[in-house]
Amino acid sequence: MPPESMWTIGELAERAGATVKTVRFYSDRGLLPEGARSTGGHRRYGPEALDRLHLIRSLRTLDLPVPEVGRVLDEQDTLEDVVARRLRHIGSQLAVLRWQEAALRLVQECSPEERAERLRLVGAVAVPPSTAPLARFWRRWLPPRLPARLVSAIVDQAVPQLPEGPTPAQVLAFTRLYAFVTAPCPGTGQGQPAAHLPDGGRPAVLYDGLGEAHALAARQVREERTPHAGEALDCFVSAYARSRGTKDTPAFRRRLGTLLAADPRIDHYWNLTAELSDPSEPTPGATHDWLCAALDDEIADLAG
Repeated sequence: MPPESMWTIGELAERAGATVKTVRFYSDRGLLPEGARSTGGHRRYGPEALDRLHLIRSLRTLDLPVPEVGRVLDEQDTLEDVVARRLRHIGSQLAVLRWQEAALRLVQECSPEERAERLRLVGAVAVPPSTAPLARFWRRWLPPRLPARLVSAIVDQAVPQLPEGPTPAQVLAFTRLYAFVTAPCPGTGQGQPAAHLPDGGRPAVLYDGLGEAHALAARQVREERTPHAGEALDCFVSAYARSRGTKDTPAFRRRLGTLLAADPRIDHYWNLTAELSDPSEPTPGATHDWLCAALDDEIADLAG
């Protein structure tokens, strides 16, 4: 390229609306290649450097780190990949800020008597908050040797996701849920539903059937139907009967009602989960209550 077509670092900076210091910074880091050097050793740049400098500044305006900008310019990464990574990073930062804002409001808006407890609850949860402790709780709670697909399906349904923009009330619910699932739990076989114990039949068969029963019951709960006999209840009872290798009879239903009434409850978990979930979508705790109520009503009718 003829020397008259080359620009000094000052001329390039002026054409780009940048400072000489900025141009030198990018040049020193290899982002802005020099076209040549003058006989005195001064940097010279061609017109293509102006386009490259505009691109660099646009990417930096988006807050892309200099190394990421270099990867785009050197075609080691596509712009789409770099932008996607940056968006994920910003999303994580925003999640942290939204959580912290709601947590601060939770502490600000409470009475002095509540403040110490709320600070303790909030301080126990890592930022950004993770639902991993909730998943671990369910993996401990479920009976052993369930197929992995069943465990994953149950955990996915039972573990709520924290809203992207939580309210102070949702922060409080999540921190209480976290405290509940991380509290010391009883030893094996203590405080577990009868279906989890050695004489509880075949849990894999039971939980396979319960998944279908809860899905059927969820439709009834969404429609605000009162508990009643029907397909959902039949599927629910059948799951217990098949897991025990017995028939669904009125006598079995009476025994099942007694068994379920004696099972330990984790209503506190489901109540807190409901505060974090879509109000229109019933929790497994709500569908279980509906099914148990339907069974109790049917048993009462049989007795009458």
